[in-house]
Amino acid sequence: MAALVALFAALPGAMGLPPLDRDESRFAEASAQMLETGDFVTIHFQDAPRFKKPVGVYWFQAAAVRALSKVESREIWAYRIPSVLGAMLAAAACAWGAVAFFGARAGMIAGVLFGASFLLSTEADIAATDAALTGVVTLAMAALSRLYLAANGGPAASWRSKALLWTGLALSLLLKGPIGPMVVGLTLAALCLWERRVTWLKSLGWGWGGVLTLAVVGPWAIAITVATDGAFWGAAITGDLAPKLVSGHEGHGAPPLSYALLAPFLLFPAVLLLPAGLVSGWRQRAEPGVRFALCWLVPSWLVFELTPTKLVHYTLPLYGALAWLMARALSEPIGRASRWTGAALTVFAGAIFAAAGFVAMFRLQDFTGMPSAVGAACLFLASAGAGAWLLLRRRALAAVSVAAALAILAHGVLVGWLAPSLRPLWLSSRAAKALEAANLSPTQGVTPGPVTVAGYEEPSMVFLLGTNTELGDADDAADAIAEGRPAIVEGRLEGAFQTALAADGVKAERVGEGAGLDYSNNRQDILRIYRPLHPAPVTRETAP
Repeated sequence: MAALVALFAALPGAMGLPPLDRDESRFAEASAQMLETGDFVTIHFQDAPRFKKPVGVYWFQAAAVRALSKVESREIWAYRIPSVLGAMLAAAACAWGAVAFFGARAGMIAGVLFGASFLLSTEADIAATDAALTGVVTLAMAALSRLYLAANGGPAASWRSKALLWTGLALSLLLKGPIGPMVVGLTLAALCLWERRVTWLKSLGWGWGGVLTLAVVGPWAIAITVATDGAFWGAAITGDLAPKLVSGHEGHGAPPLSYALLAPFLLFPAVLLLPAGLVSGWRQRAEPGVRFALCWLVPSWLVFELTPTKLVHYTLPLYGALAWLMARALSEPIGRASRWTGAALTVFAGAIFAAAGFVAMFRLQDFTGMPSAVGAACLFLASAGAGAWLLLRRRALAAVSVAAALAILAHGVLVGWLAPSLRPLWLSSRAAKALEAANLSPTQGVTPGPVTVAGYEEPSMVFLLGTNTELGDADDAADAIAEGRPAIVEGRLEGAFQTALAADGVKAERVGEGAGLDYSNNRQDILRIYRPLHPAPVTRETAP
């Protein structure tokens, strides 16, 4: 049930959103290049090495495309399948772990709350690492929790729990390096310090678990070391990981407590029970399940809060612990303060989401999506209002059920219909469609490629037009026209492009134009599409 909730929450955006800039399109293009070249060891975006993350998500995306699509089609939904499956796994694993401590009903509620949460369902729509990482980390934590319960007098844990723990850890290493081991390690350390005992750790299967991890990670680690002469590790550690620990890397800095302030929005609609969950976590901390959830949540959350570089999805692998605490809160009456605080946070977050579509349309000056914006706003307000009203009337389970159902619909309308209808956001997709309409796309086999793009370097353009797409300047665009190839020129380079054409003695015909927001740079761009304008052939009737 939890996995199905996560699937329904993710599908509209996964199927409807055009390729996003920048990380999603970089991941997808690198996966496409693996399929094109047959090199499944090294990671490249065009000719540039992409040595930031391990290979796991690229393999998963390549497998999904091979099974469900074609690399030539450049269908972004196929590259998002691993993220959708990761979200489903996260919700299901959250429920599976909670069942052992709190019972079947509470376990299902925990999984549903996690699966319907705004952040998880949004990450499931993006072809990147984070939803898949959350799935395998939550699986590892759920398996670890069952081993912990067995060591505390609970039902005996089978070898399957140990296998799932180490499989989840191994896959997390392949997806994003140290994040999974950090969460598991800090949880174990917190439990041992809290309880002042370590003997139960012997039951985790360190020997064959380590062998399993090495069997999963080792072959690629050796292959990438040999293929890059060790350069991958230097770039990944000193060029990507280390800068995030010392400063706001790539402009993504934020002060401590940023994640705590964002949590009410990212947890929506589960924020209804967030105050009650935190109160229950403190009061019931002697319970094994609550204690495990707190040790899962608090140490790693503090690490993320204190790390200078912050992105909203970094704390997502910890949201399963919050879902446990919120589900546990439903087993007893919720206090007045928690009910009113949860209701207020929910209404506030719902109102912000309801306004988001209108703000985007006014910002972009594009109102074609007004029906979708109205629909999304009504659903977000209905989710928040109904949930808050039912919670205040002491009907917490009904509040969660109604709020989650309406929130899933609201999210679907927002990311599946409204966002794709905001045409100024999707410059690359519009340019690719305009090329196809003019029979200029290299995939059509009519006009020689590659397309040269001058003044606009977003990865989504490369993903849509193909690996060989040339990102250059005005002279490169003029050279493309001289060679009989199409060119796309951003408006700021129009004068230089026309000068270069004149210098080359060639002419170009504009066949399309689109203006919009390059949201990665927060800049208004105009993309103009040109094809070579060849002289009309001389015939007998017109010959001098």
